[in-house]
Amino acid sequence: MEALKGFRILDMTHVQAGPTATQLMAWMGADVIKFEPPNGDATRGQLRDVKDADSLYFTMLNCNKRSITVNMKNPEGKAVFVELLKKSDVILENFGPGVLDRFGFTWEKIHELNPRIVMGSIKGFGSTGPYAEFKAYENVAQAMGGAMSTTGVPEGPPFVTGAQIGDSGTGLHLVIGILAALHQRNITGLGQYVEVAMMDSVMNLCRVKWRDHQRLQNGNLPEYSVHTEKGMSYTPRAGNDSGGGQLGNAIHCKPHGPNDYIYVVVQEAVWEALARRIGPDVNQPNLATDAKFTTIGDRRKNQGEVWTMLTQFASQYTKREFMAILNDLDVPCGPIMSTEDLADDEHVRGREMYVELDHPKRGKWHNVGMPIKLSASPAKIERSPLLGEHTDEVLKEVLGFDEAKVASLKAAGAFSLPPKKAA
Repeated sequence: MEALKGFRILDMTHVQAGPTATQLMAWMGADVIKFEPPNGDATRGQLRDVKDADSLYFTMLNCNKRSITVNMKNPEGKAVFVELLKKSDVILENFGPGVLDRFGFTWEKIHELNPRIVMGSIKGFGSTGPYAEFKAYENVAQAMGGAMSTTGVPEGPPFVTGAQIGDSGTGLHLVIGILAALHQRNITGLGQYVEVAMMDSVMNLCRVKWRDHQRLQNGNLPEYSVHTEKGMSYTPRAGNDSGGGQLGNAIHCKPHGPNDYIYVVVQEAVWEALARRIGPDVNQPNLATDAKFTTIGDRRKNQGEVWTMLTQFASQYTKREFMAILNDLDVPCGPIMSTEDLADDEHVRGREMYVELDHPKRGKWHNVGMPIKLSASPAKIERSPLLGEHTDEVLKEVLGFDEAKVASLKAAGAFSLPPKKAA
């Protein structure tokens, strides 16, 4: 069976952070009902690349879900929401501050309607504190959570990361909280409120930088190639330095394009073999015994020269060729993989991390696969739902409504926008 089979998730989330969480739970077998307003999740139309088809933004974050459209401003629609609440194990929302409260559904009210339900909530900055009412986006969360100030080169501006640590990173944190709350419910019989703030999640993912922030109180950071000193009040940007106990950096290879790099970690255990291999090619035949590089402390002090020699050596090879040389020496390394590289990579395809799906309006497309591999319940990835595709199905299967009841609700406007008034 699927790991979360039997759990019903009422998914009121939109954009990226919340849908990331609910899609992961859907891939683990939960029945995720995407509860949408009649005009749908805004991302269905954002950055649309195929006319009249849901955008890739939406399709890549909403696989394996069922879609129902409900007008929460309509009394009959609100009643349907209440009935679904009573039959769900989890409800998730990532509305702006106070939106659900204004509909009359505070956490206290939801808990009263279904004491067993777990409520997951994503906010930019949480529901408490001076930033609670602020709006957040991915890059805002990266800016305020410490990621941007520590990403980039020291003489340049701060950079956001390509990984969506503010949105998708927050979704991952929320899944952990929800699964923990469901486990506790099995013991106590009661659900609870689970809140994850985007800023908090980014701070957690920057844990190593907080380590270095505190180390600076006691001395410099010798593994950094940039200047640091005792008493420095912030963790600096340090380009592609490894940020760990071992030295590391990105080395440019031929043909010297924007992604022709390989990341190399120069462990202490591999230095001698690496030095013997590259030394003759960079006019340093005695590199393995050179006192400037004998210990890791020496190499830290002179790491600029280490990277220069590695770059000189790598200029003869492509990143894949250089990787083969380094692997033979047991040197940890990895080529900088572009999206093109990954889309065609045998390893990626073999692990089903880039999977082909079919969509009734889009046709063939690809999604990133399930990163969590469960041996007894592997994920089966299915396409995202069309807007309102499962409205009738959910009303009948989950709520037990008959055709007459469904027709009556439709006539009352429970699932659609009110008609526009004549000008």
